[in-house]
Amino acid sequence: MGTAVKICGITRVDDALAAARLGAHALGFVFYARSPRHVTGPRAAEIIGALPPFVSAVGLFVNPEVSEVERVLAQVPLNMLQFHGEETPEFCARFKVPYLKAARVRAGLDLLQYARQYSAARGLLLDAFADGTHGGTGTVFDWSLIPRELPCPVILSGGLTPENVAEAIRRVRPWAVDVSSGVEASPGVKDPLKIAAFMKEVYGADG
Repeated sequence: MGTAVKICGITRVDDALAAARLGAHALGFVFYARSPRHVTGPRAAEIIGALPPFVSAVGLFVNPEVSEVERVLAQVPLNMLQFHGEETPEFCARFKVPYLKAARVRAGLDLLQYARQYSAARGLLLDAFADGTHGGTGTVFDWSLIPRELPCPVILSGGLTPENVAEAIRRVRPWAVDVSSGVEASPGVKDPLKIAAFMKEVYGADG
């Protein structure tokens, strides 16, 4: 199987449909109020309701309250959760929905221990570390910090663009890549030409 692609920060039906038509496997919806890509539950449900089959919907949270996640799940048909804060393994697993755990990669972070800690996660999403933020920085991190022997699928994120995604795939060999700002015209507004260019590079790297 080739590298899967998740396009995150979807806020509009047209962007979701364009991403699906161009081959995205999953779309990410940000339920974090401080993000410029934040969507409400009803808005996300409207977008997901317009999707064709076999495109997964992923809900992104940052240090949420239990009630917040439960409220979104009651409104939105999500296939997977994605936690970007300091949520514990017990917190992530309590909703009985498959989840991804994000790690903000920096020197000194033991990713092998992190993977063991979140062993119930379907995969680790590896993003760039930046003080005071929880992703969406558009910054590339040092891919050499990723251990080859991680015991779980890797979703590579952090500053990916049509210009660097092929190199990232060849070097890291992740299960999937995750892109947001790298295919945008402005925060929360996707550019279909950039999505098409990104997908072309992913396919080329897999070939």
